[in-house]
Amino acid sequence: MNKLNENDCCSGLEDLLLPRMFKALGDPNRVSILIHLAECCAPCSVSEVADFCPVDLSVVSRHLAILREAGILEAQKRGKEVYYTVCSQTLVDTLRSIADAIESCCPVDANLEGN
Repeated sequence: MNKLNENDCCSGLEDLLLPRMFKALGDPNRVSILIHLAECCAPCSVSEVADFCPVDLSVVSRHLAILREAGILEAQKRGKEVYYTVCSQTLVDTLRSIADAIESCCPVDANLEGN
């Protein structure tokens, strides 16, 4: 396979491997927040999220904003409170697309042939 074809098959990865998403998921506190919100299966306010986090409320608020900006969480304002939920379908679709693109670019069987 020539270089042009190799690059063509992996060209979709550039659009999927967004640093913002990986940066958002690269912090243990944010991962913990994501897990908690996923387990709740219901919108949680910033103060509810802060109740289980070992960091200050303002830091929790920043973590939530980073996750929201990355498209991982959705925020909904109700009066003075903001409630967050996981954008589960978006996250699933994105991660599945990344896995599919990597698999098509670097098939598992091809990697095993060299061993």
